Amino acid sequence: MGDIQKVKDILRESISVKERFLSDEVNVAAVAEAAELMIDRFDKGGKVLVFGNGGSAADSQHFAAELVVRFEKERKALPCVALTTDTSIITAASNDYSFERIFSRQLEALAGPDDVAFAVSTSGNSPNVLEAVKSAREKGIPVISLTGRDGGMIARESDIAITVKADNTARIQEVHSVILHMICKIIEESL
Repeated sequence: MGDIQKVKDILRESISVKERFLSDEVNVAAVAEAAELMIDRFDKGGKVLVFGNGGSAADSQHFAAELVVRFEKERKALPCVALTTDTSIITAASNDYSFERIFSRQLEALAGPDDVAFAVSTSGNSPNVLEAVKSAREKGIPVISLTGRDGGMIARESDIAITVKADNTARIQEVHSVILHMICKIIEESL
């Protein structure tokens, strides 16, 4: 019986974090604004460069797959690159420079003037994600961030910051997944 109660408690906690996000008008508006920016960049021939560590790396890859392949309907492929997938680049940048440069080095090479950088970090303070955000800003590329807790330095350095105000990493990631799906839905409906 203890496990059943634990399952219910986790579900209630997850629902509570989602309800708090729903009542946060600033962050809800930021989700719509982020989708609109991406739509604008796609219309201009740009792409989304998305990146994060661990679970956020997995979220980045999931998001890129939804845009490149499809989310809910058949439509043209959309250019989105997860900077988390090329192990040769990641290990070379780590070895030759530092782990903090694995995403910024890729942004230096791949980002064009009509692109958008999309940083994902549950803490909002991941050094390599922050370094990439700074690199994007130096290139004049807008930055969208998807963070947790208080948003950290990454949210403060972003043009559009979406922050899930919770402390539990798993709960933050659950809401991140929903947000990424919302952005995909809005983008697909605009096509």
